[in-house]
Amino acid sequence: MIIHNLETENSVLNQFISEIRDSTIQKDSMRFRKNIERIGEVLGYELSKSLKYTSKTVHTPLGTKEVSVPEQDLVLCSILRAGLPLHQGLINYFDTAENAFISAYRDHTEDSDDFEVVVNYLASPSLENKTLILADPMLATGKTLENTIKAMENHGKPKQIHIVSVIGSKEGVEYVKDVFPESTQLWIAAIDPELSNRGYIIPGLGDSGDLSFGIKI
Repeated sequence: MIIHNLETENSVLNQFISEIRDSTIQKDSMRFRKNIERIGEVLGYELSKSLKYTSKTVHTPLGTKEVSVPEQDLVLCSILRAGLPLHQGLINYFDTAENAFISAYRDHTEDSDDFEVVVNYLASPSLENKTLILADPMLATGKTLENTIKAMENHGKPKQIHIVSVIGSKEGVEYVKDVFPESTQLWIAAIDPELSNRGYIIPGLGDSGDLSFGIKI
């Protein structure tokens, strides 16, 4: 797996990351969602540099111009519900992409630290020979991404896979490296050192879905 960790370079992305981590600022759910969306735009821009491009002739009122544009073979898949603001940021830039959505959640049996990731909904176009972008804001254990790609197997084999995450753990990144093809590229804004006993990233930011849309029961 090729890992693009954007926190290794200073950019405006650092401001957005600092705000979504800040326990005071993140109380504003609209601002939290907007910052995730803006992070998605930054990660999408960086990802776009790795895509294949073709030449296109554009006709202006005064002449013509050859422009290199990305090939239109993208499928953008987000993991509900936390992935929706990140999805919006990506689709702001990849507005012609096809879209897929999958529901995946942690099932903590009897409220224990142990859990399994349950997938019970998937809507996706064919992935055959297309470029798949998986958007999951928090790459904690990596098991959600593993179950997601397994659930999509009968939709065809993509020619390339990109994973887009906001914050990940070192353990989770290592896990997906073993699960996904070597050619997979990970685009991530920050990688944190630890996981809690319940599989949450430390220091992380908390539950991204709850911060975006409210606490669930």
